[in-house]
Amino acid sequence: MTPEHHPSPPDSSRASRRALGPALLGGAAGAGLVLIAAGQTWSEGTTAASGAGLPVTATGNAVSGLPSALALVGLGALVAVFAARRTGRRVVSAVLLLSGAGAAVTAAAGARDTGALRDSAAEATGLTGAAVTAVSHTAWPWISALGGLLLLGAGLLALGYGRSWPAMSGRHERGGRRAPAAPRRASAAERPEEMWQALDRGEDPTEPDGRPGGRGR
Repeated sequence: MTPEHHPSPPDSSRASRRALGPALLGGAAGAGLVLIAAGQTWSEGTTAASGAGLPVTATGNAVSGLPSALALVGLGALVAVFAARRTGRRVVSAVLLLSGAGAAVTAAAGARDTGALRDSAAEATGLTGAAVTAVSHTAWPWISALGGLLLLGAGLLALGYGRSWPAMSGRHERGGRRAPAAPRRASAAERPEEMWQALDRGEDPTEPDGRPGGRGR
């Protein structure tokens, strides 16, 4: 008995299509937030230099380079989701999810970091272990963590619904490559025996309509 094929329910197909847009927009926006936040000031304070207070700051990249590196990995995985198929798609979806989770965790961990400020103070004063006072932190680490969560959400959507999303490589092949031309069948006049028969009838075998040649028989 031939097993019956059960097509996917229409509701499931619609839900999959609805998830595609949020995954793309959320993933791209999340990576963008993490990368923008990496160049912003995450913490600031004051250190003593020549008897006066010297302001020092630390950017996200100085605190930790991991969030921006993981955001780039996640962005690459987001693109790869539409180039991969079947098991490969699930693997890159998992990479997308893990990249977002890692970016969020490392950004949140840097929200209270003071090590980068101390390094900045040591560089500004030339004194190792220079003290930093009046330390404050900005909202940028949390904005970076939000970007990581958006990447994580895109990964969850890709894992849950990505199996029925269109494949970028398939569209490219259909639109960018021409189908190979079908081999042309040789006409009767191109076969040696038919050519001789055509000549015997007074026809020119090189003409497509078999018109008589210049000399008759």
